Amino acid sequence: MSSDETPNVPAPRNSREAVREKAQKVHAQQSRARLMRRIIIGAVAVVAIGAAGTAVALAVSAQVAKPQLTPTGLDDDGIRVTDITAFASSEEVPATPSAEPTDAGAEASATPEPTGATNPVDIHIYVDYLSPDAGAFEGANARQLANWITEGAATVTYHPVALLTASSNGTKYSLRAAAAAACVATHSPAQFYAFNHDLLDDQPEVNTDGLSDTDLANAAVAVGVSNAKTVKSCIEDKDYVTWAKDATSRALVGPLAGTDDLVLTSAPTIVVNGEQYVGALDDSAEFSQFVLTVASDAYYESTPSPTPTPTSAPEQ
Repeated sequence: MSSDETPNVPAPRNSREAVREKAQKVHAQQSRARLMRRIIIGAVAVVAIGAAGTAVALAVSAQVAKPQLTPTGLDDDGIRVTDITAFASSEEVPATPSAEPTDAGAEASATPEPTGATNPVDIHIYVDYLSPDAGAFEGANARQLANWITEGAATVTYHPVALLTASSNGTKYSLRAAAAAACVATHSPAQFYAFNHDLLDDQPEVNTDGLSDTDLANAAVAVGVSNAKTVKSCIEDKDYVTWAKDATSRALVGPLAGTDDLVLTSAPTIVVNGEQYVGALDDSAEFSQFVLTVASDAYYESTPSPTPTPTSAPEQ
């Protein structure tokens, strides 16, 4: 039996068009998905860049808002010691040990005596608070220097520098300690010598973290600084870190205070009346002899030679 009915099957042409239409829909969906991903990524990037820009702007504005502070009362980046009360109250300052006479046979006093013909000996000490040699010099000579200051025989000026900034595991202890010394010198100068001595007497070892800013502030309070709140804030806020860095750079270029051409090459560097001390840093007698010799040279250079008084010829 025959039938004129045909199966309900799409013609080949209609089938191809359906496949093509479906493919176009899939492609359109994929295109929209890619476009959305790009929009999202772009938005995230814009937000990230904006956040970074805001952070940089805030950092810059903070730096601009905070002025570059400079300690007061300094001379050639140095802190002249005029008061050792805080040091003397906790440390006995004995008489300076006698030095041996010079090879020339001249008798030397234990203390460089100031006279009307010459000024007190001018001593400058460039000190890095992480330097073991600086600690050795301080340990050997602190009482001797204090004695000379008390008697008016010498002026002593400390210059905090930071040569070992890279030797404290990234904490920049030398730089922070120099800045802390400047804080004490500015806000509580009477306690500077004691604070300076304590930092050198109980030093952290090289290539360790050193003291934190809080520890430095507590050390200042321990020596009895006046304006303790101001001193602590100065140290913990690193008010004088930029100054300490710049002062070190100036010393490296030179000339050092009281000299014509000396530059900083190591710490400590000790200059007496413009002459650099190159003797043993832990030998107080040798340093005393050097100071006495320099003082003696200054005395003879400043004392005019006596003019002979003419005598009348004897009567014949």
